[in-house]
Amino acid sequence: MKNNAQKAARLSVAPMMDWTDRHCRYLHRLLSRDTLLYTEMVTAPALVRGGAVHLLEHNVAEHPVALQLGGSDPVELAAATKLGADAGYDEINLNVGCPSDRVQSGTFGAVLMKSPTLVSECVKAMQEVTDVDVTVKCRIGVDDQEPKDVLPNFINELQDVGIKRISIHARKAWLKGLSPKENRDIPPLDYPLVYQMKRDFPALHLSINGGVASLAEAHNHLAEGMDGVMIGRAAYHNPTDILSTADREIFGADTDADPVQVVQQMLPYIEIHLTQGGKLNQVTRHMLGLFAGKPGARAWRRYLSEHATKPAAGPETVVAALQHVTRAAA
Repeated sequence: MKNNAQKAARLSVAPMMDWTDRHCRYLHRLLSRDTLLYTEMVTAPALVRGGAVHLLEHNVAEHPVALQLGGSDPVELAAATKLGADAGYDEINLNVGCPSDRVQSGTFGAVLMKSPTLVSECVKAMQEVTDVDVTVKCRIGVDDQEPKDVLPNFINELQDVGIKRISIHARKAWLKGLSPKENRDIPPLDYPLVYQMKRDFPALHLSINGGVASLAEAHNHLAEGMDGVMIGRAAYHNPTDILSTADREIFGADTDADPVQVVQQMLPYIEIHLTQGGKLNQVTRHMLGLFAGKPGARAWRRYLSEHATKPAAGPETVVAALQHVTRAAA
């Protein structure tokens, strides 16, 4: 039976370049069974022209999991969508929010906010090749656009072609003059505008993204009427704080995850990764924040940072790092 991505989208971990790879997602899934996880953005040209289908690899344990695509050619995006659906993803998401120069030069990401008709053509082509949910992640506007004018029109065009779920990063993107990092912090957040979009488009499932740093803040957004909350950097740097209680606090389950047990559950996964030629730090770099704010956290991070890059490093390195935490907690 297909996982219900829409139900899971009540809380999601944002797609983040160089961060939300398959090892990160496997870890996050051990912390939360119910949260929707996203891949890093994968470009349609890389899949269709470059044949880089290895970018679609994921573990069956990651579900519910969504593939985020970047692109602006409807035919190419449709072909990439088909590849993603055939690979088993529960949702295919179109990136209309990334502000990087690299992305702009390929005419995709946030620059597409200026071309709502093209975006509609893209998602229509994507929907025609699959029954999997096709969704969009966008900003409230770019550059000199007036968000309260452009965002409703943008959403309306998407609704007209059958899009039912949109994640909105509640900041503008400045395509000239700000770096991608600055675009995550400097443009002011406009949560009230996103709340207004939910009131104006009640039939759509709208998630809010941008600056959300805790589950308490997520609850506040849900209380304002949002259907879902997407958390980015906080979920990566403080995964236990955000995800270990999410199933209970957001989805109504009756259990929390224990980060010590999660580390132990990662050991067989690490063993398999190493036997396939992988390196330990490819997995452990995502685990550094597991004990953030807890006794032994600094020693855990330091030990893994110093030892996980060594050629012979294996699961025993993680076990040794964990002892710093268990001893500190005793």
